[in-house]
Amino acid sequence: MATQKTQQKKASGKSQAAKAKEEAATVEPVVKASGRIESFRELAKKIAGGEQIIPPAHLTGIARRHHVRSTLREDHQTRIEQKAAGAREKFEKLANSRYSFFRGTALLFYRDMVGADSHMPSVLALGDVHPENFGVMPNKEGVPIFSVNDFDEAIYAPFTWDIKRGAVGFWIAAKEEGDLSRKQRRKIVRAFVDGYLTGMEQFAESETEKGDTFRPDNSPKVLQRLFEQAWKEREDWLWADYLKPNGRGFRSDDELEPISSQKDKFQKAVDDLAKQKDIKTPGRAGELKVKDVCVRHGQGTASLGLPRYYVLIEGPSKNATDDLIIEFKKARHSALEGLTPPSDFSAGSEAERIAHGQSVQLAHGDIFYGAVEIDGESYMSRERAPFRDDIDLDELSKKTWRAYAHVCGQALAQAHALSDDLGQVDYDVEPSIMAACKPRKLFLEDILRFTVESADRIKRDHLEFIEDFELGAYDRIDMVYR
Repeated sequence: MATQKTQQKKASGKSQAAKAKEEAATVEPVVKASGRIESFRELAKKIAGGEQIIPPAHLTGIARRHHVRSTLREDHQTRIEQKAAGAREKFEKLANSRYSFFRGTALLFYRDMVGADSHMPSVLALGDVHPENFGVMPNKEGVPIFSVNDFDEAIYAPFTWDIKRGAVGFWIAAKEEGDLSRKQRRKIVRAFVDGYLTGMEQFAESETEKGDTFRPDNSPKVLQRLFEQAWKEREDWLWADYLKPNGRGFRSDDELEPISSQKDKFQKAVDDLAKQKDIKTPGRAGELKVKDVCVRHGQGTASLGLPRYYVLIEGPSKNATDDLIIEFKKARHSALEGLTPPSDFSAGSEAERIAHGQSVQLAHGDIFYGAVEIDGESYMSRERAPFRDDIDLDELSKKTWRAYAHVCGQALAQAHALSDDLGQVDYDVEPSIMAACKPRKLFLEDILRFTVESADRIKRDHLEFIEDFELGAYDRIDMVYR
């Protein structure tokens, strides 16, 4: 009897185990890997506090390859999950060009800098300095000026973070776009840093940063050509690039996808923007009436795959010769978030942070630069102007590469110098930075050393990224299996 009961018990246990196994098989075996923003925030605090921790920049071999892979998957998680066309397009673009890889992997770059330079003066940093994030754009009067022109990553950080990112950007771009030697690239990086220090020194002495602007009438020769190339008549620009034959709205092609049925939604966004910024509608904007809306495909490098819309505003003549275009682009958190040394300064979140960056770093800039909510999501806005343009790097000679780097350094100095005038920095930025850069020759050599080390590491990362991409590493996000 006891034997029979024991056998029944074993059979029952076996049945329950099999049942549990079957039930377990129906449960999803994976969950998304959580983001590491908070982990890196803690790492930034520890490194800034003097703890001896190995940052990602010192990883080698398979550990480094896995770090690159997981960082890029995390940074593009939503786009990969949604199988957005722009996600694969972006990865293909990164694979085809080391400069594009550098531009499109800011999170990877800054995780290598986590917690660094905590002793240096803070500014409202641009966050993504490279040769093509300077350019010609409209000021508040619609007049073309030259300055920094991309505020997507803006955040309060040590001033050296922008200089280092910019120096590496010029180094890689000068090799890829100009095929220049290491000796020549050293001169270009020196010109960039010298331009920054010269500009900062000038602002420390004269305090003219709020009024000084590079315009067609006061710019160096290298910018004069850019102003001339950038200029287009608004009517020609509209009809050549955007309008359909009757001029009543956006054309339809591989870049522009009209969504005219959503005009009311974007009229509200334009009205909200005007109210929020207290825009006194300029005569050139007519009545701020939305004429048409389209989705813009294939724009940008870092932002490829993010929703972007163009809104056509009817001009005062109402004959499609002077219409305006306002761009709305979905905002995301800065690549520097949680990586910079702890700071009391906050630029806000998402689109508000981006708008704050523009309002500080580009004094008297585009009046349509702002932050609005569309379908519950945060979007930044700005005007697309006929003369909004950046430099053609492949047209620069050895001499003009250095001249252009120097003027970009000056423009960055002006943007930083405004941090205590229009931003939240509560001490005199210019003399603090000049003091932090002494001795000047040593500061310059340290920037050069950082540039060469970083560029060599990016070269290795890029080659391994290409191999991983071809093997399908970026067709999926990181998962946790259990």
